[in-house]
Formats: sequence, C-alpha cells, structure tokens
Amino acid sequence: MEPAIKILAGTDFHGFKSAFEALAQKAENSGVNIVILCGDITNFGTEQQARSLLSPLSRLSVPVIFVPGNCDPPSLTNINLDNIRCIHGSGLIHANFAFIGVGGSPKTPFNTLLEMGEGEIYGTLQKSLKDLGDRINNSQTILISHAPPKNTNLDTTSIGGHVGSISVRKFIEEYKPALTLCGHIHEAKGVDKIGETLIVNPGPSKQGNYAIIDILYGRIDVKFHAFKTI
Repeated sequence: MEPAIKILAGTDFHGFKSAFEALAQKAENSGVNIVILCGDITNFGTEQQARSLLSPLSRLSVPVIFVPGNCDPPSLTNINLDNIRCIHGSGLIHANFAFIGVGGSPKTPFNTLLEMGEGEIYGTLQKSLKDLGDRINNSQTILISHAPPKNTNLDTTSIGGHVGSISVRKFIEEYKPALTLCGHIHEAKGVDKIGETLIVNPGPSKQGNYAIIDILYGRIDVKFHAFKTI
C-alpha cells in the first residue's frame, strides 16, 4: 500500500509571531499529519527569539520539523523543542516518509547569517541521508530546503535572475525525492518540477501564506491558502 500523508508547509516568517500563532491554529483545524517550516524563522534574530517564535507550535499533537533560513542564527541548526525538531543535516521517518533537510542558502551579496558554499550544502544533504541509513529504503523521500533548486520557477527573483542552489538541484536529480519543499525567494510562490519531483514554495508566511499538501496513492495534491496577518 502506498503511504499517505497530509502536510502543512510554511516558510519565511521573518519574526512575525502572529504568523506562527495563525499557522498553529490552521494545523489544529486541518487534520494534518505533520507541520514543515522551510526557514527564516527570525529576521536576523537570536536563538532565544527563535524559541519564542516557535513556541505556539509546540502544543500541536503532530510533529513539527524545520530547517533554518539564511536570516536565522547558525545555532538554530542544533535546537530541538517540545514536539519541534530541526532536521538540518539529519533525517526523520514519519508515516513511512523519509524527511531530509538542509537550511541556509548559497552565498549571497548580503552576508546573511547562514550561508554556505555549494559543497557544504551538498555535504549536508549527504549527511541527512547517512543519518537515516537503511531506514530510508522502504520510505518515500521528502526534501526540506530553505533554498530552492537552481534554474526553476521557484528561484527566479523579481528582476529575473536565478539564485537557487546548484547542489539542491543536483541532489534532486540524483535521488529523485517525491516532493521538495522550499522558500527563500518570496516572490516565487508556486510549484515546479524537476523530473518526477514536485517542488513547492508555499510563499512567505509573514504575509499569511501557507500550503496544504496531500500525498495519497502516489498522487500529490497542493493547495495554497492564506491567513490574515497583524
């Protein structure tokens, strides 16, 4: 039997506490199996600020997993809270799906908090696979990345440049995950595909965006939603 899962995905909160509170309420009311956050929890904030921002999600009865964004402190890669786990460089099996993660972004001109060379990004993804080991064999894979893959609709900026990760794209082409969730480029909300891998950017949650993704019988259905922000 094909595994099934219902995911609530958000990204790019940039310190808006009301967005976390709204997302927690949406998760409670929508019957999801897991909540996934694709980074930029804070806006150049501290680890303590991140903990406070994430706290509304700790009351949920389903797991919450996240990767940090380039605007998050590097120490965020090492924190786990009640019911909330960072999977940067690690993996998680849930509902017969294997989740692997990489946070941060490729190098930018802006010297943000968590930037990596492409070699480090690829190495982090390999570390995630190694962390899962043989447990991944009977699971469909879902990749969680703050940065989108290079040369897609989801890494295109408002001025037309492609700023995604070469290594994220390489990983998708090599390992063919069923689904990739990403963020980083606020104006690139939407979906795209690389081969058979569906790629989704839910849009910036600081502006009220999130997505519900249903996977059933090998079919992936994506619906974009919005909530009011304060």
